[in-house]
Amino acid sequence: MTDAGTASAPRSRVRWRGVAAVRRTLLACFVFGQTLVACYYLLWVLPYHGETWLELAILGLFAVLYAWIAVGFWVAVFGFVLRLFGGDRYSLLRRHNEDRIEATPLARTAIVMPVYHEPVHWTLSGLKAVYRDLERTGRLEHFDFFILSDSRHPDVWLEEQGAWHRLVTELGAEGRLFYRRRPVNLNYKSGNVADFLRRWGRRYEYMVVLDADSLVSGDTLVRMVQLMELEPQIGILQTNPGIINGRSLFARLQQFANRFYSRLFATGLAAVQMGDAAFWGHNAIIRVEPFMRHCGLPKLRGPGIFGGPIMSHDFVEAAFIGRAGYEVWLEPGLDGSFEESPPTLTDELMRDNRWAKGNLQHLWLLLTAPRLRLAHRMAFLNGIMAYLASPLWLLFLICTTAEAARMTLAPIDYFPEGHQGLFPLWPEWRPEWALALALSTAVLLFLPKVLALVDAVIHRSTSGFGGVWRLVPGLVLEIAVSILLAPLRMLAHSRFVLAAFFNLSLKWAGQNRTDETTWSEALRSQLPGMIIGAGWSAFAWFLDRLFFYWSLPVALPLILAVPTSVLLSRVAIGEWLRFRGLLLVPEERAPLPILVDAQAFRAAPMPVSRLTPVERAILSPVANRLHGSLARDHRTATRGRLLDAAVATCLREGPGALSALALSQILQDQRSLAELHRQAWRALPSSYWGRCIRRLGQEDDA
Repeated sequence: MTDAGTASAPRSRVRWRGVAAVRRTLLACFVFGQTLVACYYLLWVLPYHGETWLELAILGLFAVLYAWIAVGFWVAVFGFVLRLFGGDRYSLLRRHNEDRIEATPLARTAIVMPVYHEPVHWTLSGLKAVYRDLERTGRLEHFDFFILSDSRHPDVWLEEQGAWHRLVTELGAEGRLFYRRRPVNLNYKSGNVADFLRRWGRRYEYMVVLDADSLVSGDTLVRMVQLMELEPQIGILQTNPGIINGRSLFARLQQFANRFYSRLFATGLAAVQMGDAAFWGHNAIIRVEPFMRHCGLPKLRGPGIFGGPIMSHDFVEAAFIGRAGYEVWLEPGLDGSFEESPPTLTDELMRDNRWAKGNLQHLWLLLTAPRLRLAHRMAFLNGIMAYLASPLWLLFLICTTAEAARMTLAPIDYFPEGHQGLFPLWPEWRPEWALALALSTAVLLFLPKVLALVDAVIHRSTSGFGGVWRLVPGLVLEIAVSILLAPLRMLAHSRFVLAAFFNLSLKWAGQNRTDETTWSEALRSQLPGMIIGAGWSAFAWFLDRLFFYWSLPVALPLILAVPTSVLLSRVAIGEWLRFRGLLLVPEERAPLPILVDAQAFRAAPMPVSRLTPVERAILSPVANRLHGSLARDHRTATRGRLLDAAVATCLREGPGALSALALSQILQDQRSLAELHRQAWRALPSSYWGRCIRRLGQEDDA
């Protein structure tokens, strides 16, 4: 995939750009107008009214952060107003009547799922549910499925290959469900998808990208293809995935917040972005030909973090396909698109650590990439601020603490720079203005949640969340926990941003789906924040009682971080709340068939093996033939000697004597794998392989 520059794309039949310009201008006026008023209030709240460098720093940080949260507020308001009047008439689904959409024929579409060290049975059971649901639509013949593995450890990718083969047999999906593992892992997920497109992309008109935790109903997949056929100028169509299957308290809170608030935010965001929307990397359909031609990712050539492969690819690909003249749309009305939440706060922060570095890389593209549309540059800025806002908040707190300390511990300076002789500057305090400013900030943060409740009542959708009397307590609990988590995320994201700018190495791993957080794990991860919170609170008490009370909303959650992290990870608490009808989402009260299937497939018992996947691949005749058919002959004169030496070591000492790389090399070489099978069966009963053969026989007898 290479960026071939701008090419002519099909001209849009709907003149939406003028509408988008009006909406974006209106949003900018609201955001910046409100921010200017708030900054004026803050200027008069500060004792010296911005006449010192410290107060100017406080004012500048406040302006950036206030504008940042004001954007989210007004996007939610836009969404509320549009839903109040029946929705956005420029959305894709409102352009075409139902009969016309249904009558549109389908084109060949690839459904691709990149995986990297994911739980194999869990992941492929989800893909099986997607396959079965698409089969129910009667349109399966238009779709092919691809599992694109980047897994490196032999036990993982051998298990993937075996599970794929069983799934193909069970579904009767020969020639429709494929597995490919890259021998060389380059450029993360984007490199994985690029490798697929180079090999098979020209066979397909469209590509639907799924994550390992994605579920998209068959009806939604069909509808996505039909919309792309009706709108040839669209390069990417993004759905708004809902979070499902939350079991821990943390996951259920995330699921509730996503499902309840996203109707407003997604509607407002889609109305502002229109055809310049962002791509989120999954649960979206892509027009393959222009994507291959225009969305190749370059190596960054900047210093440190701004050099090397692009880690967060999705916003960049949306910007590149937009630069080529195609449109990117978010369609909130496409139901039946789902993903899952990390089960614990620790897992969410591990994921954010990866995303922070990738999003901060976009700063280089924001400033240097040519010919990008302004809306896509703003999407880059939005992604950057998602993480950069945390260190800015931390810096704001440091500056306000320094200001409080200066006013308490140092004598009042009546003659700062610019005020000499007969013109002193008298410090003033306006507590009523400070209170009004704090209240306006609270309104920006919490009024959208209230609007979501009003929206649910107006549209009579509260029953999906357990009814008003269960919805309101759930809403209060979610707000309380979000207040507790905000300082923890601020501190963690600040650390991630600092590490990213120092370009520290980053481990890219699969996501935990089940484990709870232990007290020792929570203490190790949250102890620094607890110390900072306790120290800051003690210092605030020493300075001024009023300042101490002002510090508590930040300091207290940091002090309570360990029990917060542990309790939020508990599945029992989440299930207890679900049993009592709290934090429910509509999909739990009336689950779609695909969700029922996924839950049943994942809950199905798996046979317990006494052998590792590596041992089974070597000893089992059936497994050895399967993996041998997927292997290749990698031997050259020099490489052959190295493979023979590794085979001899494996036969003599077992697979544990080899590194994961060396073991992978012999297991993906046909001759080596066949030789291991032959020689292992000739091993003495007292040897490593003799003991493995006995365990295999015991499995067969059972």
